[in-house]
Amino acid sequence: MRETSHLLFLPGITGDGAFWRPVAELLPTGSVNTFVSYPGLGRQPASADVNGPDDLLARAAQALTRPTAVVAQSMGGVLAIQLAARHPELVTHLVLVATSGGFDVRRHGATDWRPGFLQSFPATPAWALAPPPDLTDELARLRMPVLLIWGDEDAISPVAAGEYLASRLPNATLHVVPGGTHSLALEQPERVAALIAAHLR
Repeated sequence: MRETSHLLFLPGITGDGAFWRPVAELLPTGSVNTFVSYPGLGRQPASADVNGPDDLLARAAQALTRPTAVVAQSMGGVLAIQLAARHPELVTHLVLVATSGGFDVRRHGATDWRPGFLQSFPATPAWALAPPPDLTDELARLRMPVLLIWGDEDAISPVAAGEYLASRLPNATLHVVPGGTHSLALEQPERVAALIAAHLR
């Protein structure tokens, strides 16, 4: 990981950048880690300057100031793909974990996560629950190395979704984690950290 000393971590729709800290703490030392949170989502305080997906993307882009490896969970993968497509000179590596947007995951057997999420977070803004943009055309343009990490027990983004991304990305490797659910980065941080460290080397 010597060549990539800056890592940018993007969480899923719960919006808490601290989601990634257990994994980051297991990565080799010496990197500069930036954790982005999403105001107004999950338990994150709202902010007047975040009122939609474009605002989240702008917030993530502000943290992308030098060559960086971008690591993203679930909905964060939508932002990560857009960052990589718009700033290929800055995104050196991409890690997508259980990405559940940017393409129609329902076609790959995904269940709808929104009802359960709304029960836990009833104040979730409507824009966060809307279908994400279709990023299919962007995928073929991503030339950086991409690591795809999926759990074989993930109902929100099934392995078939990871296989679809692997077929569309020019330089992608898919790893399926046995027993992993949609929260596999929290459940198996040692395994996820080891895969990321190997990818960055």
